[in-house]
Amino acid sequence: MDNINESIKSALSIDGTIGAALGDWATGFSLGQASLNDNVFPASKLEQAIALNSEVIKAKNRARDGLAITAPIEDILITLADQYHLIRICEMAEGVFFYLVMDREKANLGLARIKLRQIEKNLRM
Repeated sequence: MDNINESIKSALSIDGTIGAALGDWATGFSLGQASLNDNVFPASKLEQAIALNSEVIKAKNRARDGLAITAPIEDILITLADQYHLIRICEMAEGVFFYLVMDREKANLGLARIKLRQIEKNLRM
């Protein structure tokens, strides 16, 4: 569990990140979550977001399979007027994904993807 908490804490340190969570997309369960600003995106909503975005991952995998695309999904990005929601499928831990909520004005998506990939490499389940 310490490694999960450390990974979430590291994800929160990515510029522009408001909230971070780690989830199991097969079950929709949150493995851990934290928020820097409960007024913007409460930590309590992150657990719900994990369950709901697990369905997004499953739907995207069905679409990928239906199109006979064999490459695995790395990221799913949802853009809002003021936020980015980044879903990163973990390569190192099957069925696990990171979920970041980022302030669109402060975030750098390219850098966030690189840093999240580095954090994932240190994740031990």
